[in-house]
Amino acid sequence: MSDNVNDIAAYYNNDPSREQTRLERHQLEYDLTWRYLDKYLPAQGSILEIGAATGRYTLELAKRGYSVTAVDMSTGLLEENKRLIAEAGLEKLVSFVLADARKLSEVTEHDFSAVLLMGPLYHLVVEEDRKTALKEAADRLKKGGIIFSAFISRFGIMGDLIKNMPEWIEDQEEVHSILEYGKDPHHHPPEGFRGYFARTDEIASLHEAMGFETLALAGVEPAISADDESYNKLEGQQRQLWLDLLYEISTEKSILGASRHLLYIGRKTPKSQP
Repeated sequence: MSDNVNDIAAYYNNDPSREQTRLERHQLEYDLTWRYLDKYLPAQGSILEIGAATGRYTLELAKRGYSVTAVDMSTGLLEENKRLIAEAGLEKLVSFVLADARKLSEVTEHDFSAVLLMGPLYHLVVEEDRKTALKEAADRLKKGGIIFSAFISRFGIMGDLIKNMPEWIEDQEEVHSILEYGKDPHHHPPEGFRGYFARTDEIASLHEAMGFETLALAGVEPAISADDESYNKLEGQQRQLWLDLLYEISTEKSILGASRHLLYIGRKTPKSQP
């Protein structure tokens, strides 16, 4: 493992509720991700969730009857996840592992039906670390199993930055580093966010090099930039129809990179390394 990610664990330990409330604000990301989970997940089976955080996906997966192994490197996030699972009475369906996505030796099962890698890849700023995390996931996935990987788009973040952090543009060193390399030029303190911002054209090839067949690459916030509020306030049939439309255009290549979050779906091929 080539990068020390203790600052990332500290960032989440400092405020475990941050990820839970994030998906409450970004409801389209959550709803569209579930459209893809509904489409590609097997009807039943075991799921390895790497970067499970506070359990927004863990809880719903367990409610649907899946057996889930929830992994995270943050003790704070896992404790909140455990609490919510216990409140729902679903402890028998979920096991918890404190681990780095790049070293899953404590996860001994190698026959998972699906892997959710919904956060770690956008916190691993070194390419070899992203490859290592994908290999660890692939090694624990059965042949033909499905992987779901989340990324933050290098150019899709601009809407959020101009809306919420307009002063960011004044740090030209950081601006050019993100545009060229997809990462900040400096490590941030523990209370700050540090991540890797991907180009859309690198995601499929990264997975394919690790033995996956690409099924889809989607923007899970298509066409809204940083305007979460307009979607969040929709109700009933109107909300359903907008979700249908945004799902339909979520793989449109001309707007893919404008989505803040990207979702890759792939299948482990028979030729994958064991």
